[in-house]
Amino acid sequence: MRVLIILLALTGAASAQGAASPVGLWRTVDDKTGRENGAVRVFESNGALYGRIERINDPARAALSCTKCNDDRKGKPLVGLDIMRGLKRDGDGWSGGTILDPETGGIYKSNLHLADGGQKLVVRGYIGVSLLGRSQTWIRSQ
Repeated sequence: MRVLIILLALTGAASAQGAASPVGLWRTVDDKTGRENGAVRVFESNGALYGRIERINDPARAALSCTKCNDDRKGKPLVGLDIMRGLKRDGDGWSGGTILDPETGGIYKSNLHLADGGQKLVVRGYIGVSLLGRSQTWIRSQ
């Protein structure tokens, strides 16, 4: 019985830890139209967060490549493209990395934080200082 209680406590702690992390699948929502665009998988590698496009809802856009990218992502298919790179834990959020806008090829500084009990991810891309940018709120999918 004691072992069961300990296992349940450890499982609960692991679940709570997972909810406090942006690692997982997120439904992306356009900040201008409010429409769901697709999904981005956020993952951790070497202590930093990265995000990869996993799904694009519009079949015409899903077949496109990043023609406007100016780095190693140029010409790569949008589905499977790494759009977030190198964000590290910074207090209650993550910062110090970049985010790519595949429509313009622009690469911006980025920060993000969890909201609504870990069910939303506020992603901000900006130039120079965080005030000069825009945010999107993504919704946890799994």
